[in-house]
Amino acid sequence: MSLLQATFEATADGILVTNGQGNILNFNQRFAELWQNALNQQVAWDEFYDLTFIARFLKKAAHFLSKIRDLYAQPQVESHDIWELQDGRYIEGRSCPQRLGDDVIGRVWSFRDVTERLKTEAQIRYQASHDLLTGLPNRKFFNDRLAELLAQAIANQSLLSVMFLDLDRFKLINDSLGHAAGDQLLQEVARRLRQCLRKQDIVARWAGDEFTLLLSDLNCIEDAVAIAQKILCAMKPDFNLEGRMLHVSSSIGIAIYPTDGEDAETLLKNADAALYRAKDSGRNGYHLYTSAINSETSEWLMMESHLHRAVERQEFVLYYQPQINVITGEITQMEALLRWKHPELGLIAPGRFIPLAEENGLIVPIGEWVLRTACRQNCDWQAAGLPPIRVAVNLSARQLRQPNLVEMVAQVLEETGLAARYLELEITETTVMKNVELTKTILYELHQMGVSMAMDDFGTGYSSLGYLKRFPFNTLKIDQSFVRDLTTDPNDKAIVAAIIAMGRVLNLKLVAEGVETKVQEHSLLSLDCEEMQGFLFSPPLPADEATLLLESQFL
Repeated sequence: MSLLQATFEATADGILVTNGQGNILNFNQRFAELWQNALNQQVAWDEFYDLTFIARFLKKAAHFLSKIRDLYAQPQVESHDIWELQDGRYIEGRSCPQRLGDDVIGRVWSFRDVTERLKTEAQIRYQASHDLLTGLPNRKFFNDRLAELLAQAIANQSLLSVMFLDLDRFKLINDSLGHAAGDQLLQEVARRLRQCLRKQDIVARWAGDEFTLLLSDLNCIEDAVAIAQKILCAMKPDFNLEGRMLHVSSSIGIAIYPTDGEDAETLLKNADAALYRAKDSGRNGYHLYTSAINSETSEWLMMESHLHRAVERQEFVLYYQPQINVITGEITQMEALLRWKHPELGLIAPGRFIPLAEENGLIVPIGEWVLRTACRQNCDWQAAGLPPIRVAVNLSARQLRQPNLVEMVAQVLEETGLAARYLELEITETTVMKNVELTKTILYELHQMGVSMAMDDFGTGYSSLGYLKRFPFNTLKIDQSFVRDLTTDPNDKAIVAAIIAMGRVLNLKLVAEGVETKVQEHSLLSLDCEEMQGFLFSPPLPADEATLLLESQFL
């Protein structure tokens, strides 16, 4: 065997040499193996005169034959193609003209099996554009398709909808049942979402438990609403997670091109804003974007920025509102109430910033500041010779989830020098019931320290006597919503009477909040409630005015 022939046979590619008319002059063993494997039988190579023989192996034989004719009609042209075989494999074919001096005397072909390479490349492309857990397109894929379909919608003057979908309380499921159950839930949600959409619609996993949907070729806004309603219905059947049947709802925000935005970024932002409105409206529903949402969102973002600076600039102050024993006229307790004195916006009501602080976590450092300031103020009152009374401080749901809450309270009491019996912590009924066992443990540890515990806004949440008896509460505070209509609504009066009777049975102190009129005071007294708080006796006062109030009682 010549050196040239040995080299010809040693190459990894299948090599074929033809003359200028396409007739076979030579080929190597690797070439024969490639096509023989395709037929899974011996090839009669003596019948193999020209390249038309290869067409029998290919899925698109006519296309291949047309390519061959073009190449031999234009002998100077090089080519590179990938052909699909009938057995599912892919062969890469390259062809170059063979020259002798300035003349083209034939062609040299090389063939290679690229099936595995193409599969690997396809897998890489898939992984780059899809979420591996759910199999749904990912954020990049969604954004690319949104740009394409938005351009079509602009050209066709058609409607297009972007939706954000978020699972309600997913974190609670993930934390309580574990990540395996959470992953299983996301996979099942993805399956249900696919079944709700039309062929041209796209659903992608955006991040975590958030999904995005892209609906094109809509006739009207109601088409998008109908799909949102279909999705909500699809979520109603229970999910089987790790052997547990759980109900999981979702919230959906909807934005429509062109009314809610003419570019991808605006549509996504507005759909997200509509989602948060759906969640604020009670979850398990959908909400269409309106311009009013945007102004509220802007105000919310501005407020959040101001709030971060307020912590740094120490713009918070405490006001104090007394609780009165109306029989003796004595002030029995002061409730510390947080106020924000903004240098430009003035005094900002707690209802405007407390929910925001709760959501972004700032309530934790703010709450610790409130506790320390209130305890220090109570020590100052006692050091001034005023009769010792309790100071009450509110604890939020976020603070109750602090792992070091009990240690923090103990540290504050030690630093300020306030005896634990002169501190009362108020927790709302709804907060208590969010995590019963954890709350119970924390409250008992605080109770053992000597701190008094009060259930605030009683009657507005679960109002379960079975739960109430398990917690170490000293005080029930009757919510002002019942006190407000006490003298005009028989139902409110009956509720207040029942709360008072229950409190007496459980040996709890009762305090009525929001007392504003003498008629309300007398009505509460007739129901055997002696301790009250409200504007009838005093509004919340700055520390210096609260001090004067205490001094006037003492004198």
